[in-house]
Amino acid sequence: MSTRATTLPGPRGPRAPVALMALTATLLGSRALRAPRWTKKHLERTNYHGRTVSLRGGVGVALGTLTAPSCAGAVLHDAARPRTALPAVAGVVAASAGGLAGLVDDLDAGAHDDDAPAKGLRGHLGALREGRVTTGALKIAVIGAGAVVAGGLLAAGRRPEEGARGARAAVGGAAWAVDAATSAVVIASWANVHNLLDLRPGRALKAAALLSVPLVVAPGPRAAACRALATGALATSVAALPEDLGEDTMLGDTGSNALGALVGTALAAHPAVGLRTVAALVGTGLVLASEKVSFSGVIARTPLLNALDTLGRRAR
Repeated sequence: MSTRATTLPGPRGPRAPVALMALTATLLGSRALRAPRWTKKHLERTNYHGRTVSLRGGVGVALGTLTAPSCAGAVLHDAARPRTALPAVAGVVAASAGGLAGLVDDLDAGAHDDDAPAKGLRGHLGALREGRVTTGALKIAVIGAGAVVAGGLLAAGRRPEEGARGARAAVGGAAWAVDAATSAVVIASWANVHNLLDLRPGRALKAAALLSVPLVVAPGPRAAACRALATGALATSVAALPEDLGEDTMLGDTGSNALGALVGTALAAHPAVGLRTVAALVGTGLVLASEKVSFSGVIARTPLLNALDTLGRRAR
């Protein structure tokens, strides 16, 4: 049997070590910030129930989303095929951008929004046109840039198999550009969607878990990176869920953007072009719909969604 055949990730892939590392990093990251005085001063917030919760949960989730793709890269890397590690690098880039931009927004806590806080995509872009740079606008720029880089890395990792050679090089280059752009939209939109969902305890984490489960079992050797990244997102969500549902912690922008970016990268790493395209359209559609529609209102009016949303949540 050739070396190449033995080094390709098997059907199970690196899911066990990725899950373990992501879960451990998430728990340790959150609990390490439980005692310091700095945590109470900068990370405590009042939630919709009027309870005091800590953003340390979001910091833990951000650490989990960085650890998972880092571990996946080490396991997926094949010396004979260096590009096999590119999806993991994309995951690190996307999660870093989401977590960093979210942390700036969380620590700022609206201090630079003046008397009229900007809300939503339209609000932050409108403020930018007026010459006001909000932390929300900064998030759009940083997460967008991270998504573009990550999308390019994912497309480059697929190019040997999907790209063209010889007389078809120009077509191959165009296909790479479309692939990179689609992947970037998937990552940026789902990072935003998870942030929009983080209005109630456990909601964004449940969404991440539900999206990750089918990706964890995606079939075929070409889906190894997708499985690994989704496993990291799932393990991170599971680790953070108890304290989030108990209203001891919350994700904030730090955790929701980082987790959403990792979920988006897992979606964008899927080998099926059709699935990536649908993910881009659905993610973008949800972001645009949020400008007009309240997700909380829709969930409350839909029995199945409401039951899932309130499952495990602390009683008032």
